[in-house]
Amino acid sequence: MTLTIFLLGMPSPLSMALIVGALLLLFGGKKIPELMKGIGGGIKEFKKASKDDKKEDEKIEEKK
Repeated sequence: MTLTIFLLGMPSPLSMALIVGALLLLFGGKKIPELMKGIGGGIKEFKKASKDDKKEDEKIEEKK
């Protein structure tokens, strides 16, 4: 039952192909790697910031 509900929210392979095709038309083949590199860098920075935030929280808890 839960698998069916989960799969209802997933885009179909045709939808995914249309999205990829639209991205290629909008950005072109040369811009896609740059876009993905930027997204990857953003995710990396987010993970680093959240890890640093956890360390700060632990230091605050130790002081109490």
